[in-house]
Amino acid sequence: IYTRLTHSSVFPMGGKAYLSLEQSEEPYLHGVKFTAMPPMKRFRPMEQLSGGEKTVAALALLFAIHSYHPAPFFVLDEIDAALDNVNVHKVSNYIRTRASKDGLQCIVISLKDNFFFKADGLIGIYKDKATETSGALTLDLAKYGWPFRVSCN
Repeated sequence: IYTRLTHSSVFPMGGKAYLSLEQSEEPYLHGVKFTAMPPMKRFRPMEQLSGGEKTVAALALLFAIHSYHPAPFFVLDEIDAALDNVNVHKVSNYIRTRASKDGLQCIVISLKDNFFFKADGLIGIYKDKATETSGALTLDLAKYGWPFRVSCN
C-alpha cells in the first residue's frame, strides 16, 4: 500500500515500508518497528521523516491493517494537514478507489479542496451566534451529478 501511495511518473517504483519485530526470540514481550523509505531516499527511522512522509507511511499502515481486519468506517481528522497537494491528491484518490472497490467508508475532516472533489457528500459545521449553538449543513453530492470531473492538479 505504501508503494501505491508513493508511486508517481517520476518515481514509478514508489517507496518501501516494512514492519519488523524488535525482538524475534520473544515477540510478545517487545514492540514492532515500522520503517519507511520514501522514493529516492534511504531508510530512516520514522522520527527522521518529514511530516508528510510520516503521514503517508502512517496511512499506508492503517490501510494495510484495514485490508487484513476491516473496520466498519474511519474518521480521519485533518490527515492532509502535513501533505502537499500532490500527496493529498494521491491519498484522496486511494481512499476514493478503496471506497468504490472495497466499500471502505470514511469521514474525512479536511480544509483542502482536493478531498472535497472526491466526496460523496459534504457536511459543514457552523456556529449560530444568536443562539450560541452549533449547527450542521449537509449536501448530498449525488443529487448534483456526482462524480464531478474536476482536475485537482
